Amino acid sequence: MILPSCYSEFSSSDPNVVVGVRMGVLSRIGIAIDSDLLKRFDRSIQKSGYTNRSEAFRDLIRDRLVGEQTAAPDATVVGTVTLIYDHHEHGVGEKLTDLQHAFHHLVVSTSHAHLDHESCLEVLIVHGKSAEVEQFADRLIGLKGVQHGRLVKTVPVHALDTAKKAAHKHTHKHPR
Repeated sequence: MILPSCYSEFSSSDPNVVVGVRMGVLSRIGIAIDSDLLKRFDRSIQKSGYTNRSEAFRDLIRDRLVGEQTAAPDATVVGTVTLIYDHHEHGVGEKLTDLQHAFHHLVVSTSHAHLDHESCLEVLIVHGKSAEVEQFADRLIGLKGVQHGRLVKTVPVHALDTAKKAAHKHTHKHPR
């Protein structure tokens, strides 16, 4: 059954359109899982707001595939570098800025917030080859005065499907 959508681009007779979400052909699978593990999983996904196991399993699978894709050194990735640092540490702000300028081709955007009298939060949106993004993040996180840092890399879901990626034709430009 196709549910009506208020978005005209999703209003179609295409059987792969359900509530405005385009999906491929669905396959049913069966898995054997320990009952206690399944109960714990059900409690976990309920807390996360899932209404059914299928979407939770799809998200787990996508997360695994994204992890594999972003692990390839030449993969083009997007991500965030999140840093907490002590702005009183001598030169840390200047060193962070210098590194961002040295890797300017990877930095899409930055956001900075003062957390308290000593601590600052800096979040960088990055885009580039996985290995270079990792090297940049490692250098930022390794600076003296950075108390905690984390790199999160991802790719759009359509990038997981190489056939779709090859067929992706358009006129807009991607940021470098």
